[in-house]
Amino acid sequence: MGFFSGRKSRDVAKERLKFMLVHDRADISPRFLQMIQADLIKVISDYMVIDTAQMEVDLKRVSHPDGHIRSELTASIPILQVKNMGKNR
Repeated sequence: MGFFSGRKSRDVAKERLKFMLVHDRADISPRFLQMIQADLIKVISDYMVIDTAQMEVDLKRVSHPDGHIRSELTASIPILQVKNMGKNR
């Protein structure tokens, strides 16, 4: 399944723009973030049925109370169904 499969072209363009902004903010290429998302899909799909069309992965720079600025990866992954105890059990 492709990263952008099942999405409207407007949504795909919007997502690509978001990846470009992430690159500028966190100094990580859009392709690298796509690879992370693909790996998340691959691993989580072993245990759950997920809605990849609604999945969001975001990388941003966050200022913490200790004064440090760190990159933060967040993912919103809609779970449709949990599989029978995963394929390894």
